[in-house]
Amino acid sequence: MSLLRRSVLLSLLSASAACTSVETATVGAGDLAGPGQAMAVIQGQSLGYTVLFHYVDLAHSDLDTVVNKLLVAQAKAMGASRVELKAATTTPRSGIFALVGAVPMVDAPAPYLNLLSFTNARAVGVAIK
Repeated sequence: MSLLRRSVLLSLLSASAACTSVETATVGAGDLAGPGQAMAVIQGQSLGYTVLFHYVDLAHSDLDTVVNKLLVAQAKAMGASRVELKAATTTPRSGIFALVGAVPMVDAPAPYLNLLSFTNARAVGVAIK
C-alpha cells in the first residue's frame, strides 16, 4: 500500500471518530438557586463530520447524543436524579443551511457549497440531587 493511500485511509478513519467532551464543576447545595439541591454544573459537547450537504454522517453529532448520552449519563454517574437543562445548541442541518454553510475563514468566498462540514452540538445543565 502506497504512502498516499495509507494517509488517505488514516484521514478517513480519524474523521469517522466523533469527538465528545464532558466537563463538570461541583457546586455546594446552596450555591445555585433553583428547585432541588444542585450538585454540579455539567457541559457536554460533541463534534461531528458530514459530507454532501449533511446527507452522509461520517461522525454523528446531535442534541440527542449530547443531552442523553453525555449530560444525563454524567449526572446519573454523579448520583443526581435529574438534570435541569440551561442551554442547548446545535448546527442547523435543514433548509438553506443544508446547501450553504457559514464562512469558515475571513478570506473564503461567501457563500460556499456545504460539501464538507463539521457539525457541533453543545448542552449545559445543572445536576439536581
